[in-house]
Amino acid sequence: MQDRVLNLQGIHNFRDYGGYAARAGQLRKGALWRSGQHVGATQQDLDVVHGLGIGTVIDLRGDSERVAYPCLRHPEFDGEVMFEPGETASAKGVAVHEEMARQVVTEQDAVNAMVTLYGKLPFRPVLAGTYRLYFDALAGRDHPTLLHCLAGKDRTGVAAALVHTLLGVHHDDVLADYVLTNTAGNAEARIAAGATAVRSGFGARMEDNAVRVLMGVRPEFLETAFAAIRDQYGSVENYAEQLLGVDAAKISAMEEKLVA
Repeated sequence: MQDRVLNLQGIHNFRDYGGYAARAGQLRKGALWRSGQHVGATQQDLDVVHGLGIGTVIDLRGDSERVAYPCLRHPEFDGEVMFEPGETASAKGVAVHEEMARQVVTEQDAVNAMVTLYGKLPFRPVLAGTYRLYFDALAGRDHPTLLHCLAGKDRTGVAAALVHTLLGVHHDDVLADYVLTNTAGNAEARIAAGATAVRSGFGARMEDNAVRVLMGVRPEFLETAFAAIRDQYGSVENYAEQLLGVDAAKISAMEEKLVA
C-alpha cells in the first residue's frame, strides 16, 4: 500500500487512490489523487505535484479554513480549484475532526465523537455540494484530479470511499485505502501538528490516545457513514443519485475516464 504514497515534506497524506480492481476493470493509476492541505508545501513539493499533471483540485474545506490555511500552488498551475461556497465544518475555521474535540478527554470520548461526526458528515449541504462538483469533474474531465481537505482523512476519506464504492471496488479495498491515512507518509508529524491545534482550541486535558484517535481514522468511522447513508437512502447508489446527482449515466462516464 505504501507505494501509492508520495512522501512530501510539507503536504501530508498525499497519495494515489487509483489502481484497485473495480467493476469494469482496473482503476487507472495517476488519475485519482488525495491529500491534506498544502499551506506548508515546499517548492520541491509543488514541483512534484505539478509534475502529476493535475488539472482540477477539489477543496473540501470551508471558506474560513481557506482563509486561515491558504494552499500554495505551483506558479505554473493553470487548472481549476473547485468548491461549494460556505462551511463544511460546523464551526468556522476548524476541520471537522477539530469541531468534535469539545468535551473529549479520553480515547473512548474521541471514538464516540468521531462516530457521531461520521453519522452526519455525508449529509452536510456544502460538503455534499462539493462532492457533487467532484463527481461532475470525474465524469467530464480527462486530466488527473486532486481531492483534499485539511488533514485529508475525514471529508476526503468519505469522498474517496464513495468513488470507490460507486465504481465497484471491493469493500475490503475501500477500507484498506481509507485506513492508509494512519501510516501514509510522516504520520507522526501530522499527528503532532494536529495535537497542537486540538489542544490549543479545546483544552490541554485531552489524553494522548484521544488526540491520536482524532487525528487518525478507524474502520468503524467509515462504516458509520455508510450505514447512515443506507438508513436514509436505502443504498449508496440512491444517495449518490438523489443527493449528489450521480446517476447510472454519470457512473458510466466515470468508468470511461477512470477504468482501464
